[in-house]
Amino acid sequence: MTSSTRRLLWALPPVALLAVFFLYPLLLVVRQSVQPDGGGTSFEPYTDVFASGAFRDALWTTVWLAPAATVGCLVLGFFLALVIAFVPFRGAKAVAKFIDVFLSFPSFLITLALLFIYGTVGMANGVWTDVTGAAEGPFRFLTTPWGVLLAEITYFTPFVIRPLLAAFSHLDTAQLEAASSLGARAPRIIRQVILPEALPALAAGGSLVLVLCLNEFGIVLFTGAKGVTTLPTLVYSKAILESDYPGACVVAVVNVLISVGLYGLYRVVSRRAGA
Repeated sequence: MTSSTRRLLWALPPVALLAVFFLYPLLLVVRQSVQPDGGGTSFEPYTDVFASGAFRDALWTTVWLAPAATVGCLVLGFFLALVIAFVPFRGAKAVAKFIDVFLSFPSFLITLALLFIYGTVGMANGVWTDVTGAAEGPFRFLTTPWGVLLAEITYFTPFVIRPLLAAFSHLDTAQLEAASSLGARAPRIIRQVILPEALPALAAGGSLVLVLCLNEFGIVLFTGAKGVTTLPTLVYSKAILESDYPGACVVAVVNVLISVGLYGLYRVVSRRAGA
């Protein structure tokens, strides 16, 4: 048996598992998207979905919400990672370990926590009504797109912090000391020394957050945001509420294509950045 044949035999089991558990279900979704309820094979489901206002609204909401949440996570994550890595304070290691644990939390748990604080009958509104005597509190943004944005930034920021902390742990502190001894202030050190080293980690964390936000379902569902429908929630609405399975598969195919396209873009950018 030649070495090439041996390698082929070793590759067959994982390829078969990939085909059975991933490619075949995806193929079923694609096939269902071109099989209207009337029977036969047709692109009519695509025409109907693309012509609907619900799809255009969901596409627009997904397109602006995911990048906005990603930018928020990058800014907040970079700032928090700087504090944890370079500002000495008691408990920094415990905070870093908690971030690892936070990554395992389900997204709806964070959403529920925000509802307890900023919900209609949450703590913030309760304090407001107790202090002012008003009948209702002013905090009602969780049922708006801004509430979804806040929840996504809160939940996904640790996905940016984790690779940044790993990158900062390999940063040569001698560079920081040399820059400081030459009179460079903190903003200049961050801009010229730390940021270039952090770019690959930012690209990796940001791309992961972007793809996760594009496909996030639990946060949008649990906030109960009125008028906020993303592509994943539209898939749920068409499949479960409307029993429009071809339409749901069309939206799912579009969502997958966007995710794969963004991943391909990330690979190109990371390759040029040397990540």
